[in-house]
Amino acid sequence: MKLVVDANIPAAELCFGHYGTLIRVPGREITSAHLQDADALIVRSITQVNDALLANSPVGFVGTCTIGTDHIDQAVLAKRDIAFASAPGCNAEAVVDYVLSSLLTLAERDGWLLSERTVGIVGAGNVGSRLQARLTAMGVATLLCDPPRAEEEGVRGFHSLDALIERCDVLCLHTPLTREGPHASYQLLNAQRIEELVPGCVVLNAGRGDCVDGLALRSRLAGKGDISAILDVWEEEPNIDAGLRDLVSLATPHIAGHSLDGKLRGTWMIQQALARHCGQPIELTFADICPPPALASLHLQHALPPEDALRLCMRAVYDVRRDHDALERQTLQHGMRKGFDDCRANYPLRREFATLNVQLSGEAIGLEGVLRGAGFSLRS
Repeated sequence: MKLVVDANIPAAELCFGHYGTLIRVPGREITSAHLQDADALIVRSITQVNDALLANSPVGFVGTCTIGTDHIDQAVLAKRDIAFASAPGCNAEAVVDYVLSSLLTLAERDGWLLSERTVGIVGAGNVGSRLQARLTAMGVATLLCDPPRAEEEGVRGFHSLDALIERCDVLCLHTPLTREGPHASYQLLNAQRIEELVPGCVVLNAGRGDCVDGLALRSRLAGKGDISAILDVWEEEPNIDAGLRDLVSLATPHIAGHSLDGKLRGTWMIQQALARHCGQPIELTFADICPPPALASLHLQHALPPEDALRLCMRAVYDVRRDHDALERQTLQHGMRKGFDDCRANYPLRREFATLNVQLSGEAIGLEGVLRGAGFSLRS
């Protein structure tokens, strides 16, 4: 059996090596020539899997080690009778870590408290629902917008996007990209809605770049300059708009979900799917491929303002400013396309908040609720 695997998928040899020959190729460089004698294709989010890529190939299984599937033409797979699997939820916790790190970083920089803001969450799937749960546990007010879920489950608990724009100080987008249908998300945050954002609003997009009208956002930031933006996803990746990149408060190269834990979880989930496809037993556990963290514990003994304590613990695990600085540095040195891709291909080791055990004693015991709510493991 021959498997073509994105070169940036971790633990691929451990998870897929026993199936046969692995050919590792950078995701953006995978072509139909690589698949002419391949039985399986394992990718991440940057490989466009379509009719042209699969032309005349014997591929019988396609797996993407990611939550998103808009880079996969599933109609083509169905027509060719190719089995398909994705990894829903694999890196959702990492994306929530990214959102909390970003918001608390911006709050510190601009002098406001997250606990005093209302956060609107657009898209209540794997990421959005986890984000709401953590923010609620931290004492932060939230409003949810998810029209497909509202239609299916009833409107109670959900609000329209326009209501969120009117009532929220922070707007977080976590929607898949759909271009057609009654709930299309393409340019969901369009020019009109961007113009209607209240002064002081923070827009964070860690869903899909095409869900926001980048030109309109750039115009609002460059013109009135009365809102802020945090962007991890962009239109036209990797050739992103340098003008917009320079105007947003935090600009990162589509890495919100790039924790080691999330990547390994995605690899492991596709390994399980391939085993089922091949009729083989599932013996490998997630613990088998996930190493211990470099920093396993942290001890807080004195009282701190809650958001200072959160930033201290978060930055012990992950500091979003590193990714913002890396994107600026790499794109200045190598150009936008190569710099953007280099940041992703050479992304440094990053673990999730839950891998850090925080020990509290003395006056710091009062921080238990907010730290546990943010996703850290607590021990006394």
